[in-house]
Amino acid sequence: MKNKEIIRTFRLAVSLLELHDENPFKIRTYSNAVANLERVDVALESLQTSDLEHLEGIGKSIASKIFELNQTGSFPELDALLAATPPGVVDMLRIKGIGPKKIRVIWKELGVETAEDLLQACENNQIAALKGFGAKTQETIKNGLLYSESSKGKVHYATIEKYANEFVSFLQTNLHTNLVAVAGEVRRRLEIIETMLFIAAPQDPLQVPILLQQRPELQFDEVKSGPFVWRGQETQTGVRVEIKIVPADSFYNALFQYTGATAHLSSLYNDTDCLLQLVNQHKFTSEEEIYQKAGLAYIEPELREGAQEIALARENRLPKLIADEDLQGILHNHTTYSDGAHTLATMATYCRDQGYHYLGICDHSKAAFYANGLVEHRVKEQHREIDQLNGQMKPFRIFKGIEADILADGSLDYNHEVLSTFDFVVASIHSNLKMEEKKATERLLGAIQNPFTTILGHPTGRLLLQREGYPIDYKTVIDACAFYKVIIEINANPWRLDLDWRWVDYALSQGVLLSINPDAHSTSGYHDMHYGVQVARKGGLTKEMTFNAWPLEKVAHYFEERRIKALAEVK
Repeated sequence: MKNKEIIRTFRLAVSLLELHDENPFKIRTYSNAVANLERVDVALESLQTSDLEHLEGIGKSIASKIFELNQTGSFPELDALLAATPPGVVDMLRIKGIGPKKIRVIWKELGVETAEDLLQACENNQIAALKGFGAKTQETIKNGLLYSESSKGKVHYATIEKYANEFVSFLQTNLHTNLVAVAGEVRRRLEIIETMLFIAAPQDPLQVPILLQQRPELQFDEVKSGPFVWRGQETQTGVRVEIKIVPADSFYNALFQYTGATAHLSSLYNDTDCLLQLVNQHKFTSEEEIYQKAGLAYIEPELREGAQEIALARENRLPKLIADEDLQGILHNHTTYSDGAHTLATMATYCRDQGYHYLGICDHSKAAFYANGLVEHRVKEQHREIDQLNGQMKPFRIFKGIEADILADGSLDYNHEVLSTFDFVVASIHSNLKMEEKKATERLLGAIQNPFTTILGHPTGRLLLQREGYPIDYKTVIDACAFYKVIIEINANPWRLDLDWRWVDYALSQGVLLSINPDAHSTSGYHDMHYGVQVARKGGLTKEMTFNAWPLEKVAHYFEERRIKALAEVK
């Protein structure tokens, strides 16, 4: 088992122990194990029990369970808890906004054992009638259930990117042709994928279904398939899979047709004709040739959503999109000072060794007590270590940042004196997320107006496929960032990707800089930058308007100039 899977299993054990009202001491032991395991930076699957026992905060009991997990995929105590719990109740533990103790009450007092029964109980107002619940909790549970149901069969782009690329290689090798490609949502790099769509032009179409029998993770849907289309499901993720089989001379037509969104394909490239009509009238040998025939500059797959890309291509004004290699530094990252898995030195060294020139450390502020947020004396302690490391790691530089909580009234989680000690401040909302649009917008505006706010972090707080973000007035927020010269983050974590790419163009039109930040809590989190770049490209982001594509000297000057200006404003 990978570390994340082991941690996830122990989290489930904690929830089950709470559900069954087990000994608080035992629950605390497992909870502490989760917290300690999140800080481990070695592969747990490679360790023997004796090695595991020497890990910080891991005793003999937990070590033996980790070892057993790696051997069998479970351990006896977990098996016993699962055996005592209806499967539907276990599923209910995954519902956002409701904890194990409340699920226990619902299960024991109402006899509800499935998500379907729970939704019905909400509809019948049975949940609101329970002691300690009420109408608001019932509404939260209902919304969580509906969101969970709408997310079935969908996955994050990051979950299937590697699989899709490997699958293309598999088909190319075994069908003995290079005319195989991913299309659709994956090729356009949408943040959420419902269907993995592939185009293939094999010499023998009958070989495709035979070949796919070698893939045990693929479940064939005979009813929905046909002679020239294979349809089914990838069983681990539940996402749909579709392979369209076309003649070789139609490959690029099909790739084009099944890549672009409907709005893109139906867009007029002249006064009377749309792109779909064009590809139905001629055979093409490349997608470049299709756009050339239409009198348009080549449009990258990410942009083919039917926004304004056709008009820009006609005028040869398409943006040169940001690329992975354009990024110079990584801002907004966490260390063991708060809730990160790796030390400041480890995070800095790894960042430098990946070829970046600077790192922004943004551990949580003191209000985030659940994440070991930094009280004032620990801020000073971290700054001393940063100064020491900067002396050792020149010309690489670590910037002193903080992810300051935006409090309920829109203020930031330190006074001006403390805020002035940071090179930059990322302002984010982490608490009281259940807000109406007016309240959420006003809260963000309060933080944006703070002269020490440098970057607005994950503006809506969303967790894709898990939690909807709080609603905000995007234009008002972006306009305020433009006025107060606040950079907006594109949080590169695949669960966030927030700011949403659909608002990147408006931000750029208002002159707002964007920063692609991974919100990394470990060195592996740096690699999420790739996904931030993907969605930034969808929004039309360029290198010039990407703050962390700027060189070190320019970033350092910007931070210092802004800090001096803020100090002058608060005097």
